[in-house]
Amino acid sequence: MSLTTEQRDALGRELFEALRDCKTLAPLTERIPGIEIEDAYHISRAMLENRLAHSGEQVVGKKIGVTSKAVQDMLGVFQPDFGFLTTNMEVPNDSDVKIAGNLIQPRAEAEIAFLLKEDLHGPGVTEADVLRATECIMPCFEIVDSRIQNWKIKIQDTIADNASCGVFVLGNERIDPRGLDLPNLTVNVFKNGKPLSSGKGSAVQGNPLTAVAWLANTLGEFGIPFKAGEVILSGSLVPLESVVPGDAMHMELVGIGTCSIKFV
Repeated sequence: MSLTTEQRDALGRELFEALRDCKTLAPLTERIPGIEIEDAYHISRAMLENRLAHSGEQVVGKKIGVTSKAVQDMLGVFQPDFGFLTTNMEVPNDSDVKIAGNLIQPRAEAEIAFLLKEDLHGPGVTEADVLRATECIMPCFEIVDSRIQNWKIKIQDTIADNASCGVFVLGNERIDPRGLDLPNLTVNVFKNGKPLSSGKGSAVQGNPLTAVAWLANTLGEFGIPFKAGEVILSGSLVPLESVVPGDAMHMELVGIGTCSIKFV
């Protein structure tokens, strides 16, 4: 059974208020057992519309989430989802991020970000189309966050909650991806100066280009294009790592560049 437009809009507003007030909600899938994935995407759009209308934000990109097996196993969610990136979500590289008043239950993940120079409209987008439309790739930390209590999420919960987006930080390096072996790019992640995890580009659907093409085609089914100038986050290459005030995260995308963020 699908939700009504009024129900979807009300839940989107509720998630926006939880984001604004840094509070959590009981899982939507427990409150509304019949909620469907299509409902969740509409709720996510309603949440986004509240952000744009009430917080003065603008969309600057999109993200794919829950792509790697490591992340799927951690969350118990076994298919990808997508979310929107906004102006308020980007923080400078090597900066301090205050958790109190901004984030609820943050977790860091290391990714490869794509900066587009051309629009892409799915369906029918291929890996070659993504490569042609990409200006450069960048190392990236996405700090995912959940407005759902204790990360107790099913796929409908995280989709509705804008794919559990928090903030993101891009490294300073801008590298042309043409000629690179993206599936074999290696990321090494450090927490508080100590090695934490490593992963490869192949962790996201076998190839980051495949993940970005999937996202373009999935969004295309909802009439949403990729636009030139947008940043696309292709999914975590490593398991998520919970962070608290005092933690410092650093990643090296080998041969590409680095990215750092500290939590206060």
